[in-house]
Amino acid sequence: MTESVQAYNDGPTRLLSEITEDFKGYLQYMKGLGYAGVALSENSLRILDDRYKETMAETLDMIRKDLGTCQRCKLHRGRKHIVFGAGNPRAKLVLVGEAPGYEEDIQGQPFVGQAGQLLTRILRAIGLAREDVYICNIIKCRPPGNRNPEPDEIAACIPFLRRQLRAIRPGLICAMGTFAAQTLLETDTPISELRGRFHAYENASLLPTYHPAYLLRNPGKKRDVWEDMQKLQEAYEKA
Repeated sequence: MTESVQAYNDGPTRLLSEITEDFKGYLQYMKGLGYAGVALSENSLRILDDRYKETMAETLDMIRKDLGTCQRCKLHRGRKHIVFGAGNPRAKLVLVGEAPGYEEDIQGQPFVGQAGQLLTRILRAIGLAREDVYICNIIKCRPPGNRNPEPDEIAACIPFLRRQLRAIRPGLICAMGTFAAQTLLETDTPISELRGRFHAYENASLLPTYHPAYLLRNPGKKRDVWEDMQKLQEAYEKA
């Protein structure tokens, strides 16, 4: 990611943080003067920090608005729709794929093609509907010919996904496919070694598994995914 893109994405948060720090400094100054109109206990500044974080928590709508008609990477030239994500904005479980395909690009919704139909059946098998979870991808625009996402495309898009995850605050994340798992976990370990166990991701537990599109090409891996889904179901029921 270029410094300009990072600055663009971080700008509003940095500005609000600076305003908060200035206000805290002002309150400390007034307290030093003995001004009684501002009741400051030892916990006042901590409370101010907590209130700031709670008040300024992003929503998915805010992130989508910030994304706009994104032109941060070359993929915007060939897309029909940005595929932001869909589902429950307070989901306990977020499923993260790799990139939109043809049908997703046409409809502007994640996982609506053949792989999406398989994903719906997988969710149903563990007692969940698409409306119970949130579904999104590492990148939000379809790569030409459904090729793999390239590093610059992931770098331009991943800040928005991380913001989505922080807005939803799920207890569980299922990273479907190599690019989803390796990007979120910041590793180059093969998906075959990552899957089958939970990994820490900020305040969530992340379970990597194979992508539904991979299962369509390699049905022999369905048993592995079913084992992963049983672990996910058990964790979901305890969450």
